[in-house]
Amino acid sequence: MPIASQLAAEGARVIVNGRSDNAVNSALEQVRKAVPRAKVEGFAGDLATATATENLLKRFPGVDILVNNLGIYEPKPFDEISDEDWRYVFDVNVLSGVRLSRAYVSGMKQRNWGRIIFISSESAVFTPKEMIHYGMTKTAQLAVSRGLAEHCGGTGVTVNAILPGPTHSAGLEEFVKQLGAGQSFEAFEKEFFKSIRPSSLLKRFETPDEIARLVTFVCSPIASAINGAALRVDGGVVSSCF
Repeated sequence: MPIASQLAAEGARVIVNGRSDNAVNSALEQVRKAVPRAKVEGFAGDLATATATENLLKRFPGVDILVNNLGIYEPKPFDEISDEDWRYVFDVNVLSGVRLSRAYVSGMKQRNWGRIIFISSESAVFTPKEMIHYGMTKTAQLAVSRGLAEHCGGTGVTVNAILPGPTHSAGLEEFVKQLGAGQSFEAFEKEFFKSIRPSSLLKRFETPDEIARLVTFVCSPIASAINGAALRVDGGVVSSCF
């Protein structure tokens, strides 16, 4: 939980979400281990659903910082992606953040301070052929974040998107199993950056900590002039400016 841990280390009161009690309790333990004096609470529920979002809002009606980091991905050939697959990945990756932002932005504007972050991806501008539906949702997040920043113009509320590159996250192990054909992680990583993401300058998977550092900075008061931006921490995968 690097983002939660780093925000907690800066003194923020952090709310951690997961789909199950076990997932939340594990996350809370990680944050408290990293930051012993962390002010951290948990909420279990699938925020891809409106019901869980409503329950969250009853318990936490207002926040100053919202990090929309809920997301799924799955490599699948384009001609095998069903309508249901398209809808589900959009609900999870896009609508979850839309609902939470809609719920919390008014309070932020009234207090004249707030931060909304969408964790997008380099896939927003470099759509991966092995999971086009995922890339679509990451592009959609850029549109939502920019439009929401316009909506908050002239206030102390900023809205930005963060674009990580390929990251050694919890879901990567399953990704390697699906595409790696039995390779070791080290062999897969080398081949991945040789043939699938050859434009990467880093030539390795990023760590969640490396992404969390940028998120923490953008959430801080000293980042007040960074607004409506798509901020890349992608290891140089995207070679053009945008």
